[in-house]
Amino acid sequence: MNTVKQLKSGELVGIKRLKLSEKLTELPQEIVSLADSLEILDVSGNLLTELPDFLANLPKLKIIFASSNNFTHLPSVLGACPSLEMVGFKSNQIKHVSSDSLPPRLRWLILTDNQIEILPEVLGERSKLQKLALAGNRIQKLPDSFSQLINLELVRLSANNLQAFPDVLLKLPKLAWMAFSGNPFCHSEEERCNVPTVASSSYSINHTLGQGASGVISHATWLNEELDFPAQVAVKVFKGEITSDGYPKDELEACLATGHHENLVKSIGQVNEVDHLSLVMELIPEHFDNLGLPPTLETCTRDVFKPEFQLSINQIEKVVTQMIDVFEHLHSAKVCHGDLYAHNVLVDNESNIIFGDFGAASIYGYLSEIQQYGVRAVEARALGHFIDDLLSVCKPIEKQTAAYSSLQKLAKLIR
Repeated sequence: MNTVKQLKSGELVGIKRLKLSEKLTELPQEIVSLADSLEILDVSGNLLTELPDFLANLPKLKIIFASSNNFTHLPSVLGACPSLEMVGFKSNQIKHVSSDSLPPRLRWLILTDNQIEILPEVLGERSKLQKLALAGNRIQKLPDSFSQLINLELVRLSANNLQAFPDVLLKLPKLAWMAFSGNPFCHSEEERCNVPTVASSSYSINHTLGQGASGVISHATWLNEELDFPAQVAVKVFKGEITSDGYPKDELEACLATGHHENLVKSIGQVNEVDHLSLVMELIPEHFDNLGLPPTLETCTRDVFKPEFQLSINQIEKVVTQMIDVFEHLHSAKVCHGDLYAHNVLVDNESNIIFGDFGAASIYGYLSEIQQYGVRAVEARALGHFIDDLLSVCKPIEKQTAAYSSLQKLAKLIR
């Protein structure tokens, strides 16, 4: 975190990333003094309603974050920033997105949790766009130009006001990760995994195991002796009404609809109390660890791995075989996971995997057969990328093997 005092004193000259959060109502002019170096500007958590025109005079500015401010429109100056590629305005009160507010080199746009009803037709002209996060708005239909987004790989459209499934998604050649639950066209289905509904008093929270966009997962002690649950369980308590992927209740529904599979996190109970929605799960053994790491600002849609991380071709084959089986299980239940990534996979030393995080999942059994086929085909691309990502960390000495070549062909075929 930086300060305005540091900025005005000249102490920050030469920095590439500037982060200011001091309840600002306007940005200081001194930001221009960073024109020769500034690439990332983070002004989230202020009281801003507008951005100054001088931002267009920052030739190296690639990324701007302005979440949790008071914007009611996406500032037009963004469209005049010559190098801007990533724009993040989550959790504002944005109602209007003008045609001139979208920078020509736009690659990643985050407008989650706003009040947008209409997207400009010019959006389709941003052909470099790879990642588009629009969950939690009031969008009724996508612009006709959406079909021109030939490089779009990830889209979040959950928790909007779409009246019909947007068929244009199924025609985009690179789309691999999508979420669309929580719209008027979505039909809730009866849960196909009968787990009991329990009271939040049935367990005692011990400590946090992890957290994500939709909730906090904690270690808990099971107290209700009437149910034959393990003595120690994991509990995911969903937070808020809207997440970056959609509504927590839709995540819960999709997770339960998926049913049980040996390579999925096992749900054993649910809590549906006022202001307390949670999922009770079996604990994952401690010897499991994350397979991958989430995409970076640079990779945008593709996972990364720890430095020096490598897998043998046999390990990769085993992981891929399990993931293909999980994929088939999910889609036989008509559930699109929406986030099929290595960073959502846990793995042990014997290459056994556990797959989870249903935040972006969408049930789709109510769609037409053609649409269902298309949804599956979109997620198959994610599966192909998953295989490619694992092959990228294959031990170099094994990249000339027949097994490596076979997996390359499989990834290409799947997509």
